[in-house]
Amino acid sequence: MDPQDIAEYEDGNALAGPFGELFTADVTTASGRCAECGHTALVADLRVYAHAPGLVARCPNCDAVILRFVRAPDAAWLDLRGTVHLRVPLPPT
Repeated sequence: MDPQDIAEYEDGNALAGPFGELFTADVTTASGRCAECGHTALVADLRVYAHAPGLVARCPNCDAVILRFVRAPDAAWLDLRGTVHLRVPLPPT
């Protein structure tokens, strides 16, 4: 990775607003496992790049793409193919 790229990302908390439109739970507190290296991290710890037509979140360990989120006026696309699983903590019922 180019050292100049390091300052160009935000942390996974940048996903709180966009994900808030889709989910009632705070997804930034969810943990996910990288399909590439197996590292488990909170969504809030992902490296989020917003310089594309959507948001791209990368693994903080190996820099693999974990998820992509694109919002259009009438729909949203969430691509999780870089994630083995996403565990969302919920309040007890």
